[in-house]
Amino acid sequence: MTTTLDLQAKAHGSRVLAEWAAARPGAPARMGLVSNHTSDSTLIMSSDPKITEFFGAGRSAAGMSVTPESAMRVSAVYRAVTLISGAIASLPLHIYRRTNGITERVEDSDLWFLLNEQPTDRYMAASHWEAVGANTQLRGDSFTFIGRSRSGQIRELVPLPWSSVVVERDQAAERNGVDRLKYYLQDGLRTWGADQDDMLHFPGFGFDGLRSKSVIQHAARNAAGAAMAMDEYSGKFFAGGAHPSIVLESANKMSPDLIKDLAASFAEKYSGVHNAHEKPLILTEGIKANTLSIDAQDSQLLEARKFQVVDIARAFGVPPHLIGETSAATSWGSGMEEQGKAFVIFTLNPHLNRIEQELNRKFFRRAGLYVEFNRDALLESNSEGQSKLFRAALGGPGQGPGYMSVDEIRRKKNLPPMGGRCAEVYFPPEKTASQPKEESDEEPKAPAAAA
Repeated sequence: MTTTLDLQAKAHGSRVLAEWAAARPGAPARMGLVSNHTSDSTLIMSSDPKITEFFGAGRSAAGMSVTPESAMRVSAVYRAVTLISGAIASLPLHIYRRTNGITERVEDSDLWFLLNEQPTDRYMAASHWEAVGANTQLRGDSFTFIGRSRSGQIRELVPLPWSSVVVERDQAAERNGVDRLKYYLQDGLRTWGADQDDMLHFPGFGFDGLRSKSVIQHAARNAAGAAMAMDEYSGKFFAGGAHPSIVLESANKMSPDLIKDLAASFAEKYSGVHNAHEKPLILTEGIKANTLSIDAQDSQLLEARKFQVVDIARAFGVPPHLIGETSAATSWGSGMEEQGKAFVIFTLNPHLNRIEQELNRKFFRRAGLYVEFNRDALLESNSEGQSKLFRAALGGPGQGPGYMSVDEIRRKKNLPPMGGRCAEVYFPPEKTASQPKEESDEEPKAPAAAA
């Protein structure tokens, strides 16, 4: 059952809540992120994913509090997120028009500039798409407001912080038999609403009609938490001097105060990185030093950290070798071309399809116009793979019929056209292979005798 938590209504009378908010970094800001559109109270629905961060929930099995911000401090998570987000941002997003079965690219469109160069004055397009990719992975959804002119033309696309948007079902529309969403946005001290048609809601996996599933909270929480715990353990291990633990043994009886003073004096002189390998160990009064040979290798810390990298890669759907885990052989293909194709097909395509469908249904209300990412752009740095692609496009013996001309390929490489036959000639199908000889019922003739 979904309930509503009215947090600000008790802010003036709750000393415990005030002290808690003051001691917790960022809590006061989070308490005022979403305002009720009908009153001055701060309302957060219990079904909203923000409630997890608000109360510091989402602890992993290792006891670490895992949030999108804390998870990004894990190098494997950071690399997986930037890998997918960077790949999305690096792909050109073209506009096409399909008429009578013929598709052509729309070049002179203001919308192309918003999608590929500058969505709004404060953002470049690459930063916008990186934010979309990061938010959908870390938080489940990403939001971009569509700014329109009075005539309804799209004039800007404004990326919004995930935490500043509340999604609700439009109950007024439901009473009329229409299932729609409405959005409430917090802009400083001002709260305002947006219709579904004016909001680009990019969902992640598992969209339930309101929100999607976060990779961090659903698949990688324990893996990220374990990695955070091991990072903290490793830091303390090396901060302690990075040497095996030492036990001091005395043949004589020692008083509790003497034991306490000896332990404190020993720790002050010999523990810590700043004391490591600098001072000789001198013991008197018959005291012996015995070592406990427990190190990171014996406790399998290194192997566990490698496993966490693979586990995080599995949650995000990225090849482990692309986020730095190269100790094991990859099953994503033997060459860069095969690995790149597998990454596009199995990891990027779901993200790209959701983005394309959201853009198409919000920008275009009729069939014929649509946007599509140019997935072939990922092969531009792979000269071998690109040359194979172009040879197949030109056609020829062993390649099959051609479907691109020389000038069309040159246009893709931003080269000037050659004109003439290069602009229109395609390799004809009849020349792709030699024609088979027709069978004959006549008996084969005997070869002529040599002169």
